Amino acid sequence: MIDRAAISTARQQLGTRPDFLRTTPLMRLPGRALGVDCAEVWLKLEQTQVGGSFKARGMLYRLLANPVPDSGVIIASGGNAGIAVAAAARALGVRCEVFVPEVSPEAKRARLRSLGAEVVVTGAAYAQALEACVARQKATGALQAHAYDQPEVVAGAGTLALEMQEQGGRLPDSVLVSVGGGGLIGGVAAWVQSHAHVVALEPERAPTLHAARAAGHPVDVEVGGLAADSLGARRIGSICWDISQRHVHDALLLPDDAIRAAQIWLWQELKLAVEPAAALGLAALQTGAYQPQPQETVALILCGANFDPATLN
Repeated sequence: MIDRAAISTARQQLGTRPDFLRTTPLMRLPGRALGVDCAEVWLKLEQTQVGGSFKARGMLYRLLANPVPDSGVIIASGGNAGIAVAAAARALGVRCEVFVPEVSPEAKRARLRSLGAEVVVTGAAYAQALEACVARQKATGALQAHAYDQPEVVAGAGTLALEMQEQGGRLPDSVLVSVGGGGLIGGVAAWVQSHAHVVALEPERAPTLHAARAAGHPVDVEVGGLAADSLGARRIGSICWDISQRHVHDALLLPDDAIRAAQIWLWQELKLAVEPAAALGLAALQTGAYQPQPQETVALILCGANFDPATLN
């Protein structure tokens, strides 16, 4: 079970490597600064984390909490989780092999290689890369890390919500969270529980949680679109699904053009360079998909920045 106790334990163990993990900033702005009719918007700048995304928290915890064999660690990832594992593996001095789908950007592949990981490009989507990774793990005995559906990964992600509460002196009234496989929202919701309104945000072309809620259980979906490299899981993770049943209030879908507009706005107005997956929270506010109350404090998690900055034009 992932709960506040599990997240606190993760925080304690991650604290043994202050040389690696960062406390990311919390930017607090009046709602009007973003054109939003609410009291305050918090931006948790997790794109400044080691490896360029929140994934560093869960991946480091996965490696710290388990013995790593000589064959090292292995993962299938659209990019961010792989980068986080590669960075943690380098810090701990262990081997790392990353399987990425063909949709993954070259910028993320280059980053993986620069961190010393062996990169295997295979499959049209994440699901195919995962199948190849599982077969390789069985052959080598490497420690397998999962991009979003392992207890350590979810608990590690939850530490950013704990950290945000400490920085803000309280929890916000609502937290808007991008969803791919669900590791991030699973961890955030497990910490927040009923103390804030948790809203899941997904691209229209990658609706894993939305489809699961409609069906009453996790189902496979077709994925594509602007944020598919980061939010391209075909099925919501089982851990997230369990947590979301209790602590996620809404699941909203957003079109690619709104996500792209929000990404560009963050760069042009705040000079925050983030990948599309990190812009869904602002897109939800700008489009009115999520409409906060006038006295509400809304938190957005800018979850990653592993993309080609030349696309910000």
